Amino acid sequence: MSISLYSAASGMEAQQTNLNVISNNISNVNTTGFKKSKVEFQDMFYQVPKSVGADTGGNLLPTGIQVGSGTQVVATSKVFTQGQVNRTDEQLDVAIVGEGFFAVTDQNGDTLYTRDGSFKRGSDGQLLTSQGMVLDPGVTYPAEANSVVIAENGTISFLRDSELISTVNLEISRFNNPSGLSALGGNLFRETAASGTPSNGNPGTDTFGTIRQGFLENSNVNIVQEMVNMIMAQRAYEVNSKSIQTSDQMMQQVTTLKR
Repeated sequence: MSISLYSAASGMEAQQTNLNVISNNISNVNTTGFKKSKVEFQDMFYQVPKSVGADTGGNLLPTGIQVGSGTQVVATSKVFTQGQVNRTDEQLDVAIVGEGFFAVTDQNGDTLYTRDGSFKRGSDGQLLTSQGMVLDPGVTYPAEANSVVIAENGTISFLRDSELISTVNLEISRFNNPSGLSALGGNLFRETAASGTPSNGNPGTDTFGTIRQGFLENSNVNIVQEMVNMIMAQRAYEVNSKSIQTSDQMMQQVTTLKR
């Protein structure tokens, strides 16, 4: 059986995965804090009828015969470049400019991480995400306060008619390998062994990003680049399907040969 059939089939399967990832990126172009994904390919094993450097009776072959068997997807990794920061003028909307994540606690008590800083005020005054998860460490909006000021270093000042009531520090988390985080959907990530344990600190210190109040970080998807990637994936898929057709035609010619 022709190896080209299997090689081309693996190429079509890989490009289908590539298209799935590109489509997901495009669909989340307006998702707050979304980080695009990229597909990484790798060639598969080779058949070696003649090895490079084989001894042919005193002489070593400078080249050999190596026939590849196609491609495969080995990773789909998140790209944590900075997204555009858009002004909202909402007091509880905050964006991280630089490295870092907001830590939140879900209903099961697990700590998750997000770049989505569109926080809301709960019935008990606690700051929550849109899904009702609690900001970690917890921050409570005093009932007597009617405004809040959040500084770039994470200092949250609660005011009533310009009079300071209380202050609290907002911490953020960073990872040595953010690409190792597990994406859960809902703008959330979970720590894994690959990401390493988080380092917590105040915004603006060391390698931690700063905080911008009244702004939200948009998706880092470049729609023009994704459209180009989609066209390239489509063309690669078509060329691989053409390889299958050509291999089939060649095999058909062989089977119809007459003596």
